[in-house]
Order: sequence, then C-alpha cells, then structure tokens
Amino acid sequence: MSTRDLLTNPIWQGEELGRPIPDSEHAVSVALPRWQDVVGYEERRPEVIDKLTSGYPRFVVHAQVRALARFLCADAPCRPFPSRQVADLCVSYIGRSSGASAQVVARDGAIGVTTTEPGGAALQAFWQHAGLIVSSRQAKALLAGRREGEEAAAIRQSLRQQLAGFYDCAADDVFLTPTGMAAHFAALQTVNRRKPGQPTAQLGFPYVDTLKLQQKLGSGGILLPDLEHIETELRRLIERQPLAACFCEIPGNPLLGSADVRRIKPILREHRVPLIADDVVATPVNVDLNPYADLIATSLTKYIVGTGDVMGGALICNPRSPLYAELKPLAQARHEELLWGEDAAILDAEARGFPERMRRHNRNGLLLAERLRNHPKVERVWYPKWEFSDAYEAVRRPEGGWGSLITFLPKQAETRAPRVYDALAVCKGPSLGTVFTLACPFTLLAHYAELAWAESCGVSRFLIRISVGLEDPEDLWHRLETALKAEILPDLGSSV
Repeated sequence: MSTRDLLTNPIWQGEELGRPIPDSEHAVSVALPRWQDVVGYEERRPEVIDKLTSGYPRFVVHAQVRALARFLCADAPCRPFPSRQVADLCVSYIGRSSGASAQVVARDGAIGVTTTEPGGAALQAFWQHAGLIVSSRQAKALLAGRREGEEAAAIRQSLRQQLAGFYDCAADDVFLTPTGMAAHFAALQTVNRRKPGQPTAQLGFPYVDTLKLQQKLGSGGILLPDLEHIETELRRLIERQPLAACFCEIPGNPLLGSADVRRIKPILREHRVPLIADDVVATPVNVDLNPYADLIATSLTKYIVGTGDVMGGALICNPRSPLYAELKPLAQARHEELLWGEDAAILDAEARGFPERMRRHNRNGLLLAERLRNHPKVERVWYPKWEFSDAYEAVRRPEGGWGSLITFLPKQAETRAPRVYDALAVCKGPSLGTVFTLACPFTLLAHYAELAWAESCGVSRFLIRISVGLEDPEDLWHRLETALKAEILPDLGSSV
C-alpha cells in the first residue's frame, strides 16, 4: 500500500501528472490531474505520455512487463502472456484481424507473442480486450527467475471460498482470472462454445471494453442502449437473430442505470439464452443476481480489494441457473489457473474486509450523491438510487445500498466541467472502487475516438465520474463543493 495517505493527502495537482496512484510499484491508476492532461493522454502527446510512470495495466504496459517483453524479443512488437494456450489465441487473433504474421516465443519459463509492425495494433487489442495479461508482479518474478511457490494453489482456493460466500455458491463454481475483463472473455468463450457463430447482445450502454470484446473476439456484439424499451428491443432482436448470450451491467458504467432483469428473464428463458451479468459497480454486498443471471463476470481489482495495486477477476457459474449443467462444464473445459499467486495473496487478504468496507462506501456514496443532486451548479447526477431505480431495487439485497460510483454533469458543462475537474482535490485517474476517492472525465478516457457516437447514446463528453472512497464524508464534500465553485483557474487546458 501507499506510504502517502491518499484519504487525507490526495494526488490531484497539475505538477503531479503521471504519478502512480497509489504510490506503489504495482499501482493500477495514474495521476491525470487536469482536463488537458486527459486530452493529452488520449492524443498521445509527449508532454503527457513521457511523464506517465504507470497506468491501467490493460492500456499502459507496466515497466516490468515491458522488460519481460524485451527479454523475450528485443527487436519486434512483443507481449508476454500467462500461458501457451493464451499465446496461441493471440497469434490466431492477430492473423485473423490484421493478416500479419505472429509467433509464440518462449524463454526461461516466460511465454509471449511477437509480431511484425503491421500486427502491433492487433497484439495490443488482444492484450487490452481479452484481459489475459501478465501482471507486474508476475513479470518481476519471471525476470528474477522465480516461479510460483507451492502455497499459490492454497491461496487461490482460499480466495475462491471467500468469493463463493459472497455469491452463495460452491468454491468450484468460481473461476479466477487475471483481470475482470478476462472473466468477461471466459464468459464469452463459454457461450460461444455452446452456440458457435452466434452473436451476443449488450443490454444498456456498457463499459467500453465489454462491447469491444464481443465485437472483436466474439461473433459480433449488438448494442441495445435503450434501457427504457429494453424488453421490446430484445424481443425484436431475438426473434430475428439467434443469440449466444446477453451481457448486462447492474448498474451500468458510467450512466448507472440497470436493465430490468425481471422483464428480460422470461424472454431469455423462453429462448434458452444465457444472461451474463457484471456486478462490479454494485458488488455482491448490495445486489443478488442469482435469481436472474446464468453467469456473473466480475472484477476483483475494484471494491473487493480496494487497494488499487493488484488486478484480478472471477467468473461465477450460478448453480441456480437452469443452464448451469450446460455452462459449467464448458467454462471448466478451457479454464487455466492464470491468476498469479502473489496477486491472489493480496486479493485474498483484502477481500476479508470487503463487506464492511463496502457498507462504508455505500454510506459515503449516498450522502455525496444526494448533496450533488441538490447543488445549484450541478445539471444532473446519475446514481443507481434514481436511474431506473425499479430495476435496481428488484435485485438490491434487503440491507444493500446503492454503491459509491457517481456520475455528474456541471451546469454550463462545456466551460465549467474542465474547471471543476481541475479544482477537484481528490485523486484523479482511471479505475474505481479504491478506498480513496478517484475521479475522472470518464467519456474522454473511454470514448475519445468516438465521442459523437457516445453522445448519440446519451453519454456527454463532459461527464465527471467519482468513485467515492472512505474519507471523512464532510471533508470530502467540502472538496467537492470547493471545486464546484471554481470559476477561473490558471493554466487551464482546452476542452473538447
């Protein structure tokens, strides 16, 4: 964990651009403290890129991972992967999507894929969208000639047992993955093996890579963004197009609305189409998806660990699903234990405090969401308590809350959103679910190359998303209110 207390001393000022968040060699976020920094990051401007010391690992390749790639192949695009099976999948994807040649390379226990310059973009796309990455801890160990200890299997089993308790299933219903996106990929592979060649549908505007994964690594992903009419849209689609599965987020990111699974379930059951649910934003403390979801794909990187310095994911096969007997053997057939033992140990230790932490996140999130909603300089707030609230309430546990992810739009957003963001005295960078508050202009980070399309789906380019942490809520509100009052700041960058 960071030696700097980010709850009281956040990384938020312009001169801190590029610092890891938290202050750890294995941080999964990076300081982008000003609006102009986010734009510069997306446009790959050297004055921003050259200052980055870390980043979200699926997007910014960690220094230890880059070193391992050079160890495997010094003179061509290369990425290390956690197994030969994954490397083979990557080679196949590069050839299929770009036509470029690629090959598996191996050296001293490390495995990777190298390709030509024309295949470099496809190599990065597979790394990013499949999520089957080598972690910074794993890369460091391989470079030092270290292998997993004998205790790794027991640690992973302990983590599975904890997750089984959260999801009310058996430990062998839980399949651990290196990242949350890898859990989605495992779900996609499972349903694609059941119904080869059939596309999947995404119900509601999703986190960016969830849709890209279906489109690039599946048999096509069809977006149904209109939650208001999701039942009608789904019925029309499923009657003209067989589907391998439907994906949905409960709630969605960043607009925090939920598909009404009560209305969707009869349609999917009638056609025996699996529902793959993502509960990352709500977490199993707050929602129970067992009556509706066939598979749950989740990220352990976020609330379950909370530290912001380790990656992990899990695919849960719901034993109450009528498709359980079909889906679990398919998930099991190609599963590999790819979550590195050192990462699993941190996840296992921190998960023990997750339920109590999440209840504190809920309290802080609700308090700030209500105050933002009533603030005269805020145009709109998105929060699960109010966005398609009936749909969320249908799955909310009796003692569950609404989480701590809030998206808001300042009034006069085109001019004021950058000012508010720049003045916001909380950590600012990608990711969510950390014990410290973390903010970002989400649409810019996730959809910079497709801003017009995002806005056509109702997602403004000027949104600010806040993952509320465990700070004193009154202190945190003071920081937010101060930022909302900001009018003119020195050194203000251009908006988009």
